[in-house]
Amino acid sequence: MSVSPLDAPKSEHEQAALPAPDAQKALPAPHDGGSQKNAGGIWRRVVLVLVLLACCAFGYWRIRGNKADAAKEEQKTAAAANRATPVTVAPVAAKTMPIYFTALGTVTAYNSVTIKSRVDGQLLSVNVREGQQVKQGQVLAMIDPRPYAAAVAQAEGQLAKDEAAARNNEAEANRYRSLYEAGVVSKETEQAQISNSGQSVGTLDADRAAIQAAKVNVAYTRITSPINGVVGLRQVDPGNIVHAADSTGLILVTQLQPISVIFTLPEDQLPEVLKLMRAGKKLVVDAYDRNQSTHLATGSLLTIDNQIDTTTGTVKGKAVFDNKDGALFPNQFVNVRLVLEERENSLVIPAAALQTGAGGNFVYVVKEGNPPHQADDKKKKTDGDGAAAPEEEAAPASGKPAGPKYYVQVQNVVVDLTEGSQIILKSGVNAGDSVVIDGQEKLKPYGKVAPKQGQSSAGSSAGKRMGSAGAARSKASSDTTTSQAPQPTAVPAGQAGSRP
Repeated sequence: MSVSPLDAPKSEHEQAALPAPDAQKALPAPHDGGSQKNAGGIWRRVVLVLVLLACCAFGYWRIRGNKADAAKEEQKTAAAANRATPVTVAPVAAKTMPIYFTALGTVTAYNSVTIKSRVDGQLLSVNVREGQQVKQGQVLAMIDPRPYAAAVAQAEGQLAKDEAAARNNEAEANRYRSLYEAGVVSKETEQAQISNSGQSVGTLDADRAAIQAAKVNVAYTRITSPINGVVGLRQVDPGNIVHAADSTGLILVTQLQPISVIFTLPEDQLPEVLKLMRAGKKLVVDAYDRNQSTHLATGSLLTIDNQIDTTTGTVKGKAVFDNKDGALFPNQFVNVRLVLEERENSLVIPAAALQTGAGGNFVYVVKEGNPPHQADDKKKKTDGDGAAAPEEEAAPASGKPAGPKYYVQVQNVVVDLTEGSQIILKSGVNAGDSVVIDGQEKLKPYGKVAPKQGQSSAGSSAGKRMGSAGAARSKASSDTTTSQAPQPTAVPAGQAGSRP
């Protein structure tokens, strides 16, 4: 075994020559880091586990809560589906309905007179108040009559003078006639005296005419009303000098009873109107306000104009109204309904009841009882379980007896005519059936409803707005249909739903 020179033992001198090694320093005591790291890891694991458990518990709680909410929503949905929908209903009425044309009209005075002076002079007085009712022949104003009375006296004086001259000329003519017969005077002289006598007679006639003219002027100083009517606003005050040539009148008198309405009709409707007029039928005309909601007056068609306006393609018509209550006023705008016929036993519903779908026009008819599918389900449950469904048979919790149940059925209808806010049907419903006029957007076929009688029933005061031919006839029609319609607190007629 060979020994390396470096590993060979050194001599004592070599060992003595080397410096003494430093004393070894004591190392610090080792810290307990491993145990602390282990303790921190354990706590982190515990916290993590707790967080995971909390998350799991929260997730479970949310899932369970969502299921409970979903169950509640399903219960609410089921309860809502089973709850009756509140609706407003109106009965189907069978009554006389007017068929009419609508037009726009303007009220005009039957007669309108601008009162003017026919002589010149000072206006002494106006004997009527503005807005006063006056009668034909009533004194309206007075003009100073003294100048014209003087003219009458002057003409009468001239007449007296001329009468004296005429008597003298007549006597001269008689004398010359005798002298001519005696041969004293010539024929020419006799004829000249006879001519003078004749001229005097003509002068007397002229004087009498002048007196009459002067008296007429005196009469013109007393201004009277030529018609029955109402006095308008005064244009000239007393004390002013008025002239016969003045363009401005003193006052305006308009006749309001009767009164007329001028309206226009399309030329396409003219043949039908003329056909009825030539047949001798008196056409009724109803006047309504601007909103077509208030019946103002009832009159009759007087005439149709003799030509069509080529600019508008319309023809004018004139209707006359008694206007006893003064509901119509000159220049008032009105809606006119020219009634062509009165159709009896028409099936009438409010326009709000009509609905349109893919299958055409239809209405929701209210029936009494349970919907057909619920009745079938109830019968099946009774046959299979031997007992009816508890929710169908149980009384309310309050102990009060359950009221009658209603549902709606979709009924197709055929529309005949639309008259304002009313619709005339050809078929589809019966008189007395109840149709829904409000709340249709929430309905479905055979859905349960809670009906409430509406204000627009066919027998109410809305009958006045359907173009009836007169106030009395409207009232009679309203009373008749009211007796057929159900009371507001009762179940609408026709609720059983059986059709013949």
